[in-house]
Amino acid sequence: MRRTATKAPRSAPQADLFGSSLLPGLAYCGDVITPAEEAELISCIEAAKLTPFQFQQWEGKRLTRSFGWTYDFQTGCFARGDPLPRWLEAMRRRAARFAGINPFALEQALVIQYGIGAGIGWHKDRPVFDHVIGVSLGAPATMRFRRRRASKFDRATADLAPRSIYHMHGEARDDWEHSIAPMTMPRWSITFRSLRGR
Repeated sequence: MRRTATKAPRSAPQADLFGSSLLPGLAYCGDVITPAEEAELISCIEAAKLTPFQFQQWEGKRLTRSFGWTYDFQTGCFARGDPLPRWLEAMRRRAARFAGINPFALEQALVIQYGIGAGIGWHKDRPVFDHVIGVSLGAPATMRFRRRRASKFDRATADLAPRSIYHMHGEARDDWEHSIAPMTMPRWSITFRSLRGR
C-alpha cells in the first residue's frame, strides 16, 4: 500500500516518518517485490562489477555502479554512462508505476552494495536529478532527514524495510537533506532517478 505525505515535522525533535506522517513529497510502500525477486536482484548487483565509492580523497565502505548517467565526485563531471542492463528493466517499470511517471523518464540507475559499517552521509541528490525512487534489499536501514531552520535542524527518520520502495520529489527531495545510518548487516539498494527539465 502506497503511503503519501500530509505534513512535515514542525519542530526540532525527531519524528518517525513511516510510523506517523510522511514529509510532503515522500511516499513509501513495503513488499514491492517477493523474496525470490530480491535474491535475484542482489545476485545481479553483485555481478555488476561494482567499484568502491570515491569522494575526492576519501573511499567509502560501499560499492557502487551507475547506469544511464554517471556523476564523478572527483571531477564534478556529469556524463552518459553504460545503458541500463536488462535485469533492471522490470524494476524500473515497477518503480515508475509507483511514482506515477513514465518508465523512460527514469534515465539513471545507481546500484549499491553496503559493507558492514557503511552508510551515506548528509546530502541532497545532484540538482540535475528530479524524481528519486529507491528500492531496499537485504537488511533494514534507517533513512534520516534534516532541514535547517534558523539555528537548529528539523529532523525525522524513516525505517526502510527489505523489499520496500520509497519516492522522493518536491519538498522532500529539494528542501531536506537525507542520509543512511551505518549498517550492521549487508544491504543492497537500487535507486532510479529522472533528469530535471526533461
